[in-house]
This record gives sequence, structure tokens and C-alpha cells, in this order.
Amino acid sequence: MSNKRISLVAGSYERFIWGFTLHPKKQTLTPLFSYPSHLSLIKTLAVSGSVVASGGSDDTIHLYNLSAASSLGSLNQHSSTVNALSFYSPPDLPYPRNLISADADGNLCIFDADGFVHLKTLSVHRKGVNDLALHPSGKLALTVGRDHCLAMVNLVRGRRSFCCRLDKEATLVRYDAAGDTFFMATEEIVSVHQAEDARLLFELQCPKRVLCAAPARNGLLYTGGEDRNITAWDINSGKVAYCMEEAHTARIKGIVVLTDSDGATGGDDPYLVASASSDGTIRVWDVRMAATEKPNPLAECKTQARLTCLAGSCMKFKQSQAGKGNPEAEDQMIEG
Repeated sequence: MSNKRISLVAGSYERFIWGFTLHPKKQTLTPLFSYPSHLSLIKTLAVSGSVVASGGSDDTIHLYNLSAASSLGSLNQHSSTVNALSFYSPPDLPYPRNLISADADGNLCIFDADGFVHLKTLSVHRKGVNDLALHPSGKLALTVGRDHCLAMVNLVRGRRSFCCRLDKEATLVRYDAAGDTFFMATEEIVSVHQAEDARLLFELQCPKRVLCAAPARNGLLYTGGEDRNITAWDINSGKVAYCMEEAHTARIKGIVVLTDSDGATGGDDPYLVASASSDGTIRVWDVRMAATEKPNPLAECKTQARLTCLAGSCMKFKQSQAGKGNPEAEDQMIEG
């Protein structure tokens, strides 16, 4: 018998981290925990399976077990604000292999997720790192920084292998699900590049500043930000596939694509998308309803906090007749 576990985690200015379990059939978000984990605001989150990492302006990374709603300890290798986190999870493993983090001093840290042993710290940018993206192979990482540069890090050799100056400062970088292209956000423009040579393919013009983005496995890129809309872009054509206007009443600070089967086609097209706004609202959408004039959220929760980031995972696992979960789970979610 197969089952699914869908989880969402949010961070806030008020230093709280929030955990939820999504029940699509019941259309509810069930709170798992709410905990003041940092000394100051939480800047970034990453989830892989049941492992959660949070980074904040207190220069610390905190680790959690999502299933047990318990702490796994903290990492203190950074001496400035932790701005970005990302797990590398091999497709054949139900748990992460590495954790990559980046800070406001321009440094990038590599950890072995088995015991969270610190392996190496690299100086990648002259100023702070705004964001990082891991290639699906786990061998490369892209970073964008306040020094107006794009850098590539060879994670196998543990060194920066490429750096180029950008016309404007990029605040966000993402790989697509296959690792063939990557995206950079600069104010209201998202540029789409060929991963092999960084060649510009086209630019996506958004109405206002883009604050978050999440790639899907069906060739779409979801963006959100100050326009309060969730826009799905076709990354093959550079055109808008559809747009959920006024998805929130405040700025959208995080988007997560929850990859799942829609039960009709039998494929892996994502249809559950979660979003979080700065007014504390978390909403989950069935994007198959995006063709309607005003789609209603499948589930909603109001945290009454100023949310800063959102991450999640959708895991498939086998369940024995006794009802005990099999640890051989397939993590189907990347950081959002």
C-alpha cells in the first residue's frame, strides 16, 4: 500500500518556524509545531524528506526532524546572516546527502548531511550571497551576490570554477528540474539561461519585483512577488501559461511546487502549489483550477506572523499492513 506525506515549513520575521501537514482530501493544513528557533528573523529554509534546515540573521543554521517535530541541533560555521540553504538529495535516497549554505559575507559552506559534518568553507563573492541553486546532479552550485556577480561552484573539487559580472544585482537563482536551464531574478525581470554556457534564452517580464520562484517538472516556472499574483511561465516559449491574479492580499514571499500525480493522467504533472505572503497567510492551490476566473485555495492557514520564506516536501512511501511507515521513501520535492 502506498501513501504520501506532504509537509510545509514557513519562517518569519518574529523568529518563529512553523510546520504543517497538508491533507488534500480533507482540504486542511494541520499544524505540527510553532517554535521560536532563532534569536532574530529567519531568512531561508530548506526541506529534504523529513529533514528541515533554517538559516537566520543570528548567523546560525538550525536543524529539525519534521516527522518527530524535534530539534536535531544547530550549525555555527557562519559569522554573518545565513541567506540561502539547499539540500542535495540523490533520487535513490530518502534522505539528503549534503547541505549547502551561503551567507552575507560571501561565503559558501558545504556539509555532509550524515551527522552534518562541516566539510569546507569557500569564499565565493566579495559581498553577500543573495541566493544559491544546486544542480540536480549535486556536483555544481550557482550563486548570485550583492557584488553584482554570478558564480559557479564545483562542489566535487570544492572551489569556485566560474564568475562573471552582471549588469544588475540578481536576488534569486534557480535551476529547472532537469538542470538544463537556470533562472535569475533582477527586480521585475526573470532571465532564462542555458545551463551549459549561461547563454541568455529570453527574459520574462513581470509587472512588479519578483521575490520568489519555483520550477516545476512539466516545463513551468512559478513566480510571485510584489504583484501578489502567482504566474506560471512556459520556460520553452517564455510566455505566460496562466496567472492566478490576487492570490494573496500582500506580497508573496515563498512558492513551493508539490509534485504529485493528478490521478487522471497518471503522470507526474504538478498540480499542488503552496504560497506564503508577508501578512502570514499560507495557501495551497490546485492549479488545475487556474482556468477559472477566481480560483479558491484548496487549503489555507493564517499564522498571524510576517512570513519570510516557505519550503516543503511531498514524499511517497510504502506502508506495511501494521501501518508502520517504510523508511524507503521517495522524496519528490525540491526547495521552494
